[in-house]
Amino acid sequence: MPVPWFLLSLALGRSPMVLSLEKLMGPQDTARCSPGLSCHLWDGDVLCLPGSIVSAPGPVLVPTRLQTELVLRCYQETDCDLCVRVAIHLAVHGHWEEPKDEDKFGRAADPELEEPRNAFLQAQVVLSFQAYPTARCVLLEVQVPAALVQPGQSVGSVVFDCFEAALGAEVRIWSYTQPRYQKELNFTQQLPDCKGLEVRDSIQSCWALPWLNVSADGDDVYLVLDVSEEQRFGLSLYWNQIQGPTKPWWHRNLTGPQTITLNHTDLFPCLCIQVWPLEPDSVRTSVCPFREDPRAHRNLWRAARLQLLPPRGWRLDAPCSLLAEATLCWQAPGGGPCQSLVPPLYQANVTVNKTLELPLLNAHPNLCVQVSSWEKLQLQECLWADSLRALKDDLLLVETRGLQDNRSLCALEPSGCTPLLSKASTRAARLGEQLLQDLQSGQCLQLWEDELRALWACPMDKYVHQRWALVWLACLLLASVLFLLFLFRKDHVKAAATARAALLLYSAEDSGFERLVGALASALCQLPLQVTVDLWSRRELSAQGPLAWFHAQRRQTLQEGGVVVLLFSPGAVALCHEWLQDAASASASASAPHGPHDAFAASLSCVLPDFLQGRAPGRYVGAYFDGLLHSGAVPALFRSVPVFSLPSQLPDFLGTLQGPGAPGPGRLGERAKQVSRALQPTLDQLLQALGDPGGPGGGTRDGT
Repeated sequence: MPVPWFLLSLALGRSPMVLSLEKLMGPQDTARCSPGLSCHLWDGDVLCLPGSIVSAPGPVLVPTRLQTELVLRCYQETDCDLCVRVAIHLAVHGHWEEPKDEDKFGRAADPELEEPRNAFLQAQVVLSFQAYPTARCVLLEVQVPAALVQPGQSVGSVVFDCFEAALGAEVRIWSYTQPRYQKELNFTQQLPDCKGLEVRDSIQSCWALPWLNVSADGDDVYLVLDVSEEQRFGLSLYWNQIQGPTKPWWHRNLTGPQTITLNHTDLFPCLCIQVWPLEPDSVRTSVCPFREDPRAHRNLWRAARLQLLPPRGWRLDAPCSLLAEATLCWQAPGGGPCQSLVPPLYQANVTVNKTLELPLLNAHPNLCVQVSSWEKLQLQECLWADSLRALKDDLLLVETRGLQDNRSLCALEPSGCTPLLSKASTRAARLGEQLLQDLQSGQCLQLWEDELRALWACPMDKYVHQRWALVWLACLLLASVLFLLFLFRKDHVKAAATARAALLLYSAEDSGFERLVGALASALCQLPLQVTVDLWSRRELSAQGPLAWFHAQRRQTLQEGGVVVLLFSPGAVALCHEWLQDAASASASASAPHGPHDAFAASLSCVLPDFLQGRAPGRYVGAYFDGLLHSGAVPALFRSVPVFSLPSQLPDFLGTLQGPGAPGPGRLGERAKQVSRALQPTLDQLLQALGDPGGPGGGTRDGT
């Protein structure tokens, strides 16, 4: 039996309070003004074309605040629809042009020259209304005597009756002037349902509309419509976006009762349900029941994609609007957190599915964009990520400008922003005077500026070159020591010199599989391989977060000519299908929960683009374990690189990992036996546990 999740009517009200609404008789729209204003409502709707912002020629009327009130528009006493009344508060923006001093006294006696002050100030105010699936725009013409105008002061309000809307719908209202003198006002409101209204008998759609029960059972969500068998109704699922148009997903004409099954991976905060009787002129009523569901928000962030578009563009793609903060940051070489910068991006309500421009004068590979939600880093992308250009060893200078051309400079370092002419024991403080000379001679690149601040990137390569003499002496001494060691340990030095970096990525499904990955990583370390795996970097992973940690490790591995190893398991295959939006396959796989140290889930955001854009061959290798998975379960997209079964194909696997420096077949065979002996006991234990239905981790072995 499904466990009830929450019970709601066809349209869920935000508040349990019962509303008693005023009734307006007749279908005619009207407008009325507060005392002192005159207004006129244009006949018919107008086009919703806000246009660009223009400068005000003088004092103008602009909207400053929107208020709404619910009323009923009735055609008969028992035939009413829900309607939204909108009040627009207006104020004066701008100033009158004052006459010059020499003209003041000459004009004071001429009343005709005072005519602008005795005329009317007029504005055309547009009200734009949207509630799926309808949209309207109306035009209100407002006048106020110029003698009553005081810049910056409120002059009154205009009330419009009214916009019809469906029960339970989410409505969005905008207001702006034509021409537009400032950013438009916007307002979003969730309307109540039949249960929240005291006038149920007046709204015919409340008489026979079906009740909707949403319940959950494991990974499935059920939409149960308990209506009579003869009741025919339409059901539509759609993504309701505040930014951009709604996106229909699923539509059916049904006869009750019905039960619709959704997988938990289908849930998003903006997924809404619309139901209506299949009758002429029936009211469509909407509900969005997953706005607060944690699983829906997790799915939304998994589906979100952050892109940096050269030279200075960025874009956040997501199925729904996001309450997120975007910041610009500076990523120094050698890892560490990305340090936030001054240039502002959109601090809240980041616009999704739209290309935005970075506020930069010049691009730099060390610049990154971070997107956070509730102070948690969700996404990060850097300018070097697509081309894998190396981060530059540049120092970022922050310039603060004061009065009388005074300015101060500090260098952004991990410890903070260090003043250049200070006695601190940091690199920036030691090179403070030289950096000032570089800035004055034009050797630094200006990244951004406004009236009070600026950012400069200064190269540090030449200061490294100045110390090469000492470095050469140290290298000569080191070379002598290494030469002596080479005479005694020739084979060991040769192997260490040809060691190749390998980054292992896996899905942390259970402790048994983690032990198997640890055994493989330990065995590979005995070969000439530099192995990195998150099991050995838990403290660093917790401090940086899985996404930042994987970015740094992937960049370092590939820049050193290494290889990224994707270890496929049933849980990893299920994750890949989710990211590829293959819902049918994903639901057939046993997807395990992902812990805070699971770098595989975080890594897919930049691993998948490499495969989709053909950059994976030569950089990635796939592998799976005998008995846990079969070759057909690996998604086809990842078969563009070699995929090996372990331990049966260990010689070929090791040869691919070691690359051009791999030894001959005989030596590879010996190393494969060595790795197999270390790997087989742990694999046998895991297979035995999977074969025991009562044991931990019991389940299928091949992920099918």
